[in-house]
Amino acid sequence: MELFTPDRTAEHSELAVSIRKQMTQALADFKMIEEGDRVLVAVSGGKDSSIMLALLEQIRRRAPFQFEIEAAILDQKQPGFEPKSFLNWVNSLGIKLTVLEEDTYTIVKDKVEEGKTYCSLCSRLRRGILYNYAHENGFTKLALGHHRDDLIETLMLNMFYSGKMATMPPKLYSKDARNIVIRPLAYVKEQSLLDLQVMWGFPVIPCNLCGSQDGLKRVEMKKMLADLRKKIPHVDNSLLSAMSNVLPSHLLDESLKPDH
Repeated sequence: MELFTPDRTAEHSELAVSIRKQMTQALADFKMIEEGDRVLVAVSGGKDSSIMLALLEQIRRRAPFQFEIEAAILDQKQPGFEPKSFLNWVNSLGIKLTVLEEDTYTIVKDKVEEGKTYCSLCSRLRRGILYNYAHENGFTKLALGHHRDDLIETLMLNMFYSGKMATMPPKLYSKDARNIVIRPLAYVKEQSLLDLQVMWGFPVIPCNLCGSQDGLKRVEMKKMLADLRKKIPHVDNSLLSAMSNVLPSHLLDESLKPDH
């Protein structure tokens, strides 16, 4: 059976073009990629990072300057992890993919108390492995597949549970000063990615760790946003715009206000 490749059958579909344009706009607005960059695209086997990888390759070929992309996926030794079909799909796109093998699954299962969520520790471990690999192999940027809904939900989580106004920035200099993280899907809504995944039909690797838990706070944020959309159709655009339209003088953080 011939593997599906977006370039061959659906590169110019209206939805793919729309998502690609949103990615291109985000890349330009936040100056995510520059001449000569070597970009490591972190893929999980899920829909978001997979679509980002395929469309970023299309953007690379059309770009007025030169940059390189490669992909890396982390084998966390979760039971049932079977990447063969996904690896074949990425290879069919002509993109180099490296599998990083680290048993973070056992660490997370051992360290997280029964009934607690795995996501926080799991993501920290994954991030550390990817940061180290990107730095050690000379990559100048690390691309992650967080989309618009992720940014909005993170803002809400921080406001409701942590008492701070913060989200996932489209471009971030890591605390260790070794990596620059970019999020090319910052303007793309999750539903568009869901629809394109159905259209393209590429293989997806499910998460059997964090994705196996119910009652996560982020799930609650998703439900809250779904309810808000029924009453305020453009609430996502408003929240995204609010994150780019901050008025420090109208907030309570005295450190943001100029001295008088």
